[in-house]
Amino acid sequence: MKIALVLGTSAGGVGRHVHSVASGLVRRGDHVVVIGPAGTEELFGFTAAGARFEPVEISDRPHPVRDPRTVARLRRLLRGADVVHAHGLRAGALAVLALGPLRSTRRGPPLVVTLHNAVIAKGAVGAVYGVLERIVASGAASVLGVSPDLEERMRALGARQVGPALVPAPPPAEQAGPADRARVRDELGSSERPLLLTVARLADQKGLLTLLDAAAAWTGRTPRPLVVIAGDGPLEGALRGRVEAENLPVRLLGRRDDVPALLAAADVVVVPSVWEGQPLVVQEALRAGRPLVATEVGGMPGLVGGAALLVPAGDAEALRRAVEQILDDAATAVRLGAAAAQRATELPSEDDAVDQLAGVYQALGPRRLD
Repeated sequence: MKIALVLGTSAGGVGRHVHSVASGLVRRGDHVVVIGPAGTEELFGFTAAGARFEPVEISDRPHPVRDPRTVARLRRLLRGADVVHAHGLRAGALAVLALGPLRSTRRGPPLVVTLHNAVIAKGAVGAVYGVLERIVASGAASVLGVSPDLEERMRALGARQVGPALVPAPPPAEQAGPADRARVRDELGSSERPLLLTVARLADQKGLLTLLDAAAAWTGRTPRPLVVIAGDGPLEGALRGRVEAENLPVRLLGRRDDVPALLAAADVVVVPSVWEGQPLVVQEALRAGRPLVATEVGGMPGLVGGAALLVPAGDAEALRRAVEQILDDAATAVRLGAAAAQRATELPSEDDAVDQLAGVYQALGPRRLD
């Protein structure tokens, strides 16, 4: 089959997932073209996975001037595809608009859209994204959601076919061990202090201000925990300013390429997000057998099963209590670590995800517009 994978701006999970899908489809003998911003090829190396790459700037925000040009270029690039699979709401909506005129004259390729994130923006921006949701629901042959709430939303909007998406974390290139744990803890100055780890883009969705609220309460503990946040993003300045102003026990590490070692070093992994689907770092934390505290949002409950302490989003007090429950009770920490490792063995693999998509593509009856 000739399969076109379309994605927008990505510096993390979506790009890694598309790389995984492209690699798996190429191994199956399919011809794959990945269409997305030039920066995604630099980060994820789709051509190294055997796919062809075509640069198209699909930003994460609507743009009245660039978007029509993007739609026109997508329309040209999607000619000849058997199936088009767009990842993300923006990419999905633009793909619907690109394929529309093609379908009005001749039968065009079916469109699959995977929704990786919920719409949490309010006001005018939220209204625009609401329009994009309706475009995807009406124009996609199949919509896959990374969480039950996204699936329910698409069904409510009248999408023709809705199902769950599988977004497994790629297997680690190498396992981190005790030496990595000791090295990282020494580097961070946490040899004798509890180490709490969050890996996230520094953005509103990740609930990091709630984490700082909880961290303020840990200043009175002995020994005082150290909270480290790995990642970059638009909130870096605001977070750093608050940490310095309140002398919080928090370090911003920036973007790191040694997440397995950070996980091995952590006593507790904390995910305070406002919303999540199937975050790769949570799957990585499960594989590492780390005690986990996360918010009870989106796809998180289904992802972790009983292998985490779940708290309401935005509730700093509940977050504080859950973390302290692990720090103060070694039996709880051991139980959660063992449950995490067991849960990791039950998660779908990259091959499972590719097999699922191949079935979706075949069921839609691939057809090409030459």
